[in-house]
Amino acid sequence: MLIRSLDDLVCLSAASPQEAQALAAQLRDDRAWLEVVAGIDSVVVRFDAASMDAATAKGLVDESLGSGIRPLPGRDELVEIPIVYGGEYGPDLDSLCAELRLTKDEFISLHAGIEYRVDMVGFTPGFVFVGGLDERLRVPRRKQPRQRVAAGSVGIADRRTGLYALASPGGWTLIGRTPYPLFDPKAEKPFPIEAGMRIRFVAAEPDVFGP
Repeated sequence: MLIRSLDDLVCLSAASPQEAQALAAQLRDDRAWLEVVAGIDSVVVRFDAASMDAATAKGLVDESLGSGIRPLPGRDELVEIPIVYGGEYGPDLDSLCAELRLTKDEFISLHAGIEYRVDMVGFTPGFVFVGGLDERLRVPRRKQPRQRVAAGSVGIADRRTGLYALASPGGWTLIGRTPYPLFDPKAEKPFPIEAGMRIRFVAAEPDVFGP
């Protein structure tokens, strides 16, 4: 694990999204930091530069992790997320299937019905990054991002599936949309999906969105 210190940040590399989440959780327990943010393969710790210098902060991180990384508690619950694939909900799916030489049904069978893990949540509030995408579905981001992607949209890029909790600009290839409440401002947890969760995508018909 590589640890680098900057003016008010300590940056750590991680071998996997799961290790990044475990590192972040362990460091948050220290309560010595202004912020701890986990990425896909890194963790960034922000400290108060007025009360400690970078060398001291790096030393505290070393001390916190000196006995090893504690694994995160297992999350047994499996969340099923319905997706309406293609059509107005997944405007890129037809052209994507043609590019990949797959039928729509073949694409769905490769994407849905498989257990995934949530790698991280971020980029925009509640945006869900899901790893484990089948290599046969691997495509790059769009060359021209959209100015607005509807909330609930489901896209793929590189080796991941992305879920848009909020409407925002975005460059992922859109394959469908989910009615699952990725953001509920009235709920105790407005963003219910968290890193480390087990999820499964389930193909659904358009009537799941109601009349």
